[in-house]
Amino acid sequence: MHAINRKVIGITLLGLLIINVYAQDEEIKIAETAYAAEQYDLAIEAYESLLYTYGPSGELYYNLGNAYYKTGKTAHAILNYERAILIKPGDEDIRFNLELARLQTDKIEPIPEFFLKKWFRAGQNLLGVDTWATISLVSFILFVLCLTLYFFSKWMSLKKVGFYLGIFLIITVILSNTFAWNQKKELENRNAAIVFTPTVTVKSTPDNSGTDLFLLHEGTKVLIHESIGDWRKIALEDGSIGWINKKDIVII
Repeated sequence: MHAINRKVIGITLLGLLIINVYAQDEEIKIAETAYAAEQYDLAIEAYESLLYTYGPSGELYYNLGNAYYKTGKTAHAILNYERAILIKPGDEDIRFNLELARLQTDKIEPIPEFFLKKWFRAGQNLLGVDTWATISLVSFILFVLCLTLYFFSKWMSLKKVGFYLGIFLIITVILSNTFAWNQKKELENRNAAIVFTPTVTVKSTPDNSGTDLFLLHEGTKVLIHESIGDWRKIALEDGSIGWINKKDIVII
């Protein structure tokens, strides 16, 4: 009897999964059709609904960003491109459209990075967190096999293969784990935001009576370093810092 109940539950869950996938595909088609017909407001509504119902998706954020860009809502477009990049950091199409949208915001020259740090970040952004985690797991399994080959093979040539390949694989494990951990941390600790107010004055202190430091415009990306009440201490890529009210920004 219990076996029959488990089968019924399994079949029911499988049926619900199939229905859910079919429903999602139909909703995606509706959104894509609206976008192709240049009904961008309808496409935005459809993509927002998909994200609300089925959760974060790099592709959905990207498509939503494109729809917002077509309506002239640059800040909304940048926000969704940035969210897409967090999930799919190696996607060149997302990065290209993000840079295109940024041309319409404040031009901020970033502080030059040490070349090794720049290379490290570029390597990390080639793939997403799940892919790096998979590479790490597979590399570790192969590393164990190489150790077995090194310690138990009777032939010196195979021992050498196991030794040198094992070194390469353990380095791959360390790097891919580091990349995956860094990307996961970025996904969990959302400390970046997009300015959503047309023009906002950055203050020297967390209150309206603070000295005016500089202006920011809609669509500019900021990093959040500290929070006091409704105020956020922000930094720009050029090193400028100040305080801004939380109502003027949206967390990526």
